Amino acid sequence: MVSIGYFLSSEEFGPRDLVKQARMAEQAGFERLWVSDHFHPWNHEQGNSPFVWSVIGALAEATSLPIATAVTCPTMRIHPVIIAQAAATAAVQLEGRFVLGVGSGEALNEHILGDHWPPAAVRLAMLEEAVEVIRALHRGGEVDYRGKYYRVENAQLFTLPDEPVPIYVSGFGPRSAALAGRIGDGFMSVMPESELVRRFRESGGGERPAQGGFKVCYAPSREQGIETAHRLWPNEQVPGELAQILPTPRHFEQASTLVTPEMVAEAVPCGPDPDAVAARVQSFVDAGYDHVHIQQIGPDQEAFFEFWANEVRPRVREAVPSGGA
Repeated sequence: MVSIGYFLSSEEFGPRDLVKQARMAEQAGFERLWVSDHFHPWNHEQGNSPFVWSVIGALAEATSLPIATAVTCPTMRIHPVIIAQAAATAAVQLEGRFVLGVGSGEALNEHILGDHWPPAAVRLAMLEEAVEVIRALHRGGEVDYRGKYYRVENAQLFTLPDEPVPIYVSGFGPRSAALAGRIGDGFMSVMPESELVRRFRESGGGERPAQGGFKVCYAPSREQGIETAHRLWPNEQVPGELAQILPTPRHFEQASTLVTPEMVAEAVPCGPDPDAVAARVQSFVDAGYDHVHIQQIGPDQEAFFEFWANEVRPRVREAVPSGGA
C-alpha cells in the first residue's frame, strides 16, 4: 500500500503560497506533505527561502495531512537542541502528524555562520550525534549531554507530544542509507534506487517506512515544461558531490551552465503526458518505497493539481493501491 504525497518547495515559493498549495494538494487527493528546509534557494531564479518552522505552524491550521521536513540539517546552522524544541512543537500543533526528516546538509545552507564545512564522514557522525540529542530531549526530563560535537546542559522540553517525534534520515549513497537503517525511524531519498532501500532495510531499517520524492513540470507542451524546469531547477543535474559543497546560489548558477535542457528533459517528466508522471511514481514503487512525493516545478500550480486529480491520479491508483500513514 503506497501513499502519494506532495512536495512543497520552500526554494520556489513564499509562506503564503506554500499554505495555499497544501490546501490544493489535499483537495486534489494527495495524502501527505513534504516541505523543504533551506536558508538559501539553489539559485536566484527560484527566489525564496522562508523559515520552515513558521510555515509548518501555518500548515498545521490549513491541512489535516501528515507533514515531514525534507529535510532539516540539525548539525550546524541550528543546534540540535533547538531543532528538538521546534520538532516537538510542530508535532503538538499537528497532533502527531509530524515527521522530522533529517540529513547531513549542504554548504549552501549550513556554512553561513562561518563554520568550517566538514567532509562527508564527519557530517554523518555529527548527524548521528545530533539525532541522539534530539531523541534524549523528546523522551522528556532534564538532559545533560557530552559528545564529540555537541554539549547540552540542563535542557528540558516542556511542550512535548504524546509520543516522541519520528525521525527519518535521508540518504543519497550507501553510507547514509546504512546510517538511516541504524538510527532512523524511516528513510528518505530522491533517488528511485532499490539498492539504497535495500541497504536501509538490511542495516536495521527492516519494515520501517521509506519515503521518496521527485520533480515534474506539467505544462501545455513538453517544450514549455522543459524550458521552465531548466530555468528554475538546472541544479538538479549538477553532478557528484557539488550539491553538498558549493557555498552560494551564485556558485550553483555557475555550475548549472553545464546543464543542458536535454539533461533536464531526461531527468524530469515535462509537459502534459500523465503516463510519464505515473511511470516515475511506479519507478519509486518498484524500488521499494512506501511513500512517494511529487513536486510541480513553476508557478502553474493550479493547473498541475487539476492535471493530477483528473489524469494522473486515476492511472497511479489503478497500478498502485492507496496507502495509509
